[in-house]
Amino acid sequence: MGDPMRIRAAESNGIVDVKILMKHDMESGQRKDASGKLIPAWHITIVTVKAQDKEVFVADFGSAVSKDPFLNFKYKGAKGDKLQVSWVDTKGDKRTDEATVS
Repeated sequence: MGDPMRIRAAESNGIVDVKILMKHDMESGQRKDASGKLIPAWHITIVTVKAQDKEVFVADFGSAVSKDPFLNFKYKGAKGDKLQVSWVDTKGDKRTDEATVS
């Protein structure tokens, strides 16, 4: 399981602006270590965001996404919505964090 995500969500005129910073090394499987061996691929494969238990955002990631991915998206919502952000990586590791819309 990775480090906690930083989640910021603010509502304005019925639109919630969500910003998420995920801590993950996101190895592509194409880099080599000091001895010349390939570093195995290890990256987030899917990100899901739910608001009030309803999916508002789903993304499929690949090996080309950079280290410590940052997401920014908007959806129709309200102050006080409970956000749940989850990801799964290629090793089966999972992370889920929550935030409340301000």
